[in-house]
Amino acid sequence: MAVIGASFAGRRAKRQAVTVLSDAGRLGALPRHYAICAALWCLLPALAVYIAVLAGHEQLLRWYLGDDLRQLAHLAAGDPRWVLQLLQEVVVNGGHEDAMVWEAAQRCAAYSTRIDVWRTVLAIAIATGGGVVGYLQVSPAIRARHRLERFAYGCLLASTCVAVLTTVGIVFSVLFESLRFFSAVPPLDFLLGLHWSPQTAIREGQEGSSGAFGVVPLFVGTLVVSAVAMMVALPAGLLGAIHLSEYASQRARNILKPLIEILVGVPTVVYGFIAALSVAPLIKQLGEWLGLTVASENALAAGLVMGVMILPFVLSLSDDVISAVPASLREGALALGATPAEMITQVVLPAALPGIIGGGLLAVSRAIGETMIVVMAAGLAANLSANPLDAMTTVTVQIVTLLVGDQAFDSPKTLAAFALGLSLFIVTLSLNVISLLVVRRYHEAYD
Repeated sequence: MAVIGASFAGRRAKRQAVTVLSDAGRLGALPRHYAICAALWCLLPALAVYIAVLAGHEQLLRWYLGDDLRQLAHLAAGDPRWVLQLLQEVVVNGGHEDAMVWEAAQRCAAYSTRIDVWRTVLAIAIATGGGVVGYLQVSPAIRARHRLERFAYGCLLASTCVAVLTTVGIVFSVLFESLRFFSAVPPLDFLLGLHWSPQTAIREGQEGSSGAFGVVPLFVGTLVVSAVAMMVALPAGLLGAIHLSEYASQRARNILKPLIEILVGVPTVVYGFIAALSVAPLIKQLGEWLGLTVASENALAAGLVMGVMILPFVLSLSDDVISAVPASLREGALALGATPAEMITQVVLPAALPGIIGGGLLAVSRAIGETMIVVMAAGLAANLSANPLDAMTTVTVQIVTLLVGDQAFDSPKTLAAFALGLSLFIVTLSLNVISLLVVRRYHEAYD
């Protein structure tokens, strides 16, 4: 309510200033700019204080309940966080057999309610004060539009910095844990090893083997599954995009493209069910009929279904890129006597090649990062085989497998997941660099 009041006050004050001034050229901004400035003065300080107090809610409770937490420290091995959590659970459950604990829990609930009330009151007071400040700053001498532009620029810069710093943090965290893994396992054994069996003892006194961390079978499985998916998605997606952009009528395009893009909204687990219950048994029966040895879980089934899953990405991006080719290129080719097919293959597709490569790269990245379909249709066996009829696994599946369950983050078995993530990051980064080089070359040719 305070924000709304500040907004209307800013607009009204600006209109009054417009009425008083005889020279409209002296006005610093439009009324809505002053209204937004007043609303920001009201909202941002109050929101910052509210979030700060909310973040320090637990610390305030510890300060209020210092004596109780010390008296009940024996209940949680001296850790005040667990004692506080115990008191909060007692409040939710509504009772406890120990009278001291129940009284402390009631005081905890009372203090928590008091903190919530004071947080709300403080936020309302600051919002009201900010609204007054914003109202007083409504003046033709103040360039409200410039302030809003600087504020928007600061928000955009902060968002960019958050994205960059998040990426850097992820890279360094994965790199740090990978270095811990490579201190226990030689890098050459990891990169050139042909056997993957990360079964090690994760705690003292537990039996376990020394483990084998050869990553070659995982990358071979990733490449086989991704290659099968690309052989389905790239040709079908590119041909479908050519049909929609060059041959289909506008009515057919408006019907077909949304229907195809519906596949994007299908959960990957549904594709996994289809691959495991329909496609894989069908491939096995067909292989036995042809006299081939086919595993119940095979890479071919996972790749085919994965290709259908990423088909809309390739088709939609390729269609947008092909449609963006200037009509003058098409008209010039047809005017010189080229057939529609020659115009497409010799003019449109070369001009749209950078965007098509980008769509293909997105499809490859999606195929490499897919997990659920591979788990349900290709299995978990790390087989060093290039035969798509065999069961095999991928890097992402093993990352999930290594981080599921009761794991200790000081064993090579768990740290291997970070080494796999770093390797996959380097591979995808290399693909991005190669694609950028290709795109840059063709951009120079067609600018």
